[in-house]
Order: sequence, then structure tokens, then C-alpha cells
Amino acid sequence: MSSAEQLTFPRDESAFAALFERHRRELQVHCYRMLGSFEDSEDLVQETFLRAWRKRASFELGRRSSFRAWLYRIATNACLDVLRTRPRRVLPPQVGAATGDPAAPPSPPADLPWLQPYPDRLLEPIAPAEDEPGAVVVARETIELAFIAAIQHLPPRQRAVLILRGVLGWSAKDTASLLEASVDSVNSALQRARVTLRNRLGERRTEWARSPEPSEEERELLRRYVDAHERADVAALAELLREDARLTMPPHLTWYAGRKAILIAAQQGFDPEFGDLRTAVAGANRQPAAAHYVRRPGESEYRPLALDVLRIEGGRVAEITSFVFPGLFPAFGLPPTL
Repeated sequence: MSSAEQLTFPRDESAFAALFERHRRELQVHCYRMLGSFEDSEDLVQETFLRAWRKRASFELGRRSSFRAWLYRIATNACLDVLRTRPRRVLPPQVGAATGDPAAPPSPPADLPWLQPYPDRLLEPIAPAEDEPGAVVVARETIELAFIAAIQHLPPRQRAVLILRGVLGWSAKDTASLLEASVDSVNSALQRARVTLRNRLGERRTEWARSPEPSEEERELLRRYVDAHERADVAALAELLREDARLTMPPHLTWYAGRKAILIAAQQGFDPEFGDLRTAVAGANRQPAAAHYVRRPGESEYRPLALDVLRIEGGRVAEITSFVFPGLFPAFGLPPTL
């Protein structure tokens, strides 16, 4: 615990809320990693505040850990409570095979617990505090969609151990204390979690370092991606895609494997009968993203359509996760219409 927290632990709710707000965003990222849902992370960070306020006497009596660590304990347990009753978050490739007919229209939306993106604009203020050197720094590899999707396959307590030990850098002792488990069981859980990650992400993705923002090359590729959509230019889009690229479109079960299939599907979206596209640059999960708006025939405004999150490898787009959830646009600071 910092000396400031020792001396000024608040006793009224407004002062307590002000202290809590210092940690809100990093706690929300923690809940997002645990749950794979931006909307649930908002709810769970508020639940963490309510539980912390109700249990404030236990912190004042114990004082064996910092206020921040105490909040992480509450947030983790709140997430584990949710995970006991809800299925894991998924993306279309985890539900069914790629479509065999890329010219066919997307399937109707499916009511499944879909993985959700996280706005970059909510990650920016998160940085180590001078009096809390262990405060979270959001490394790109530990927030991008591939990582979030992979850890959803872990059992809840393994997921918590991986995040606390492998991402936040907590000691085995502190993690065991938070989870009320033994150090041996925590170390064993971490080893099993890393095996699962290696199987899903590859060897290089089990250790994390602070990564840079998207490179200039990635920003230029995103600019060209936006331009190709606004000009409805299939050939220009083709130049940006890897041959083995993949396109998924939650909440639609339909997904496309390979550049040829993606371009056939894109041609339908570029058809004037579908509408006229306008696209804005965005950022999600520390990855380049593009927010599409569509003006349907006979309409005067461009309305939210989908948020594309790009995974780039070797200077080309390897994967497009197109979230067809217009209701998410406000969280990314995007306007309701263009």
C-alpha cells in the first residue's frame, strides 16, 4: 500500500469513489480480459466498486495489501462468479466451418455470446503510477483479439492465474493469496494455461513485453484499406490481403477463408444496391480498425454498419474481424451518423 493510501483512506462514499476512479480503467481492462466482453467489463467494474464499498471495513481491518491489489481481488472474484454461470465468448470459426459458397449471403445473426472488441481510447490513460510501480501497462500482445479469443478457452481460474501472473506480473505468492489457493496449484495452473496458449497462438506468444503502437506501415495499410472501401475498389482491396486471409463477421455465423472468397463477399458489399460506404479510422485492441458507415439507396445519412479490426502480418491483412454491432460505435468515440 502506498503511504498516501495508508494516511487518507476515505470514509465517505464520494471520497472512496474518487480513489476508486484512479484504478477504474485498468480494472476494466482486467475484467475485459477475463470475460471477453466490453459491455460485461463495464458492468463488472461497477460491481467491483459496489462490492469494495460494502467491504471497505475488511480492507481497513486487514491492510495486508495495497488498495489496488485489494480491488483486483474483488474484481477477479466478481468475474469468476460470472464465469461460473455463463458460456465463454466465441468468434465464428469456433462455431462452424467456413462457408463453401462465398457468393451466398451471410447467415442471419445468431444469438451467441460473441467476443467483443475493446476501444483503444480507453487504454491510453493506463500507465504505471509513481507510487504503484506494478500498475498495469497494456501490452499490445495481451489485449489483441487473438489473445483474448485464446484465453477464453482456459478454465476460469486458469484464466485468472495467467492474467495475474503472466500478464500483470504478480508473484505466485500474491496470486495464490488472491485466489485463496496454494503456490503450487498456482504454478501448475500457469503451466497448463501456457500449454493451451502455445497450442493456439504459437511458442512466441506465451511471454509478453510492452509492444509499440501500430507501425507506420500498418497505418499506411489501414489508410489504403479505408480508401478501397470508400471507392468500392475490389482490386485495391485484393492488393492488401494475404492469400490465406480470413474474414469473420459476428454476429453472423458465416465466415470466409482465403483472399478469393473474401473478395467475392466484398463485391456484394460494394454493390450500389447495398449502399454507399464511408469509412473512418478507429483503434481497437491495439490493432488497426476501420468503422464503416452505409448510406442506403434513398437515404440521406450514413449510418453505422460494422467495425473491422485488422490483424496484419508481413505487411498484409491476415485477418478481418468485422463486428456488425453498430451499438458499439459510441464506445469508440465514433459519431452516430456521417
